[in-house]
Amino acid sequence: MIDHIPAGNALTVLKICGISGKEGNTISIAINVPSSKAGRKDIVKIEDRELEPQEVDIIALIAPNATINIIRDFKVVEKNRVKLPKTVKAYPRCINPNCVTNTKEPVEPHFIIRSEEPLRIRCYYCHIVMDKDDVIKNL
Repeated sequence: MIDHIPAGNALTVLKICGISGKEGNTISIAINVPSSKAGRKDIVKIEDRELEPQEVDIIALIAPNATINIIRDFKVVEKNRVKLPKTVKAYPRCINPNCVTNTKEPVEPHFIIRSEEPLRIRCYYCHIVMDKDDVIKNL
């Protein structure tokens, strides 16, 4: 279960996880749930699926206060707060159409975190800076 997702971002989290709904997992999504701390939040529960570390890193870009709860036999056995990494690879795509990662070269996107709040990431190759909206649009 992924909790404390900023309101309106649950579907983006599913996209990050590569979930279309056709995988066969039971998925529960709660959007704009009242929260005493955040005002409103989203929650995503994906049965029989644990997140890969790279997925957690990308989720941290759009939901830096999210918690990942591992539930087994109806009990929370592990609870982890996401941590924004220093670098992110593979996703998102760079917004610079002339960046080497957007050409036919076999180079994957690579970003360095410049600031957490507000989110700013810099492309390792072309040095263009992207904000949270750019990240969401280019997942």
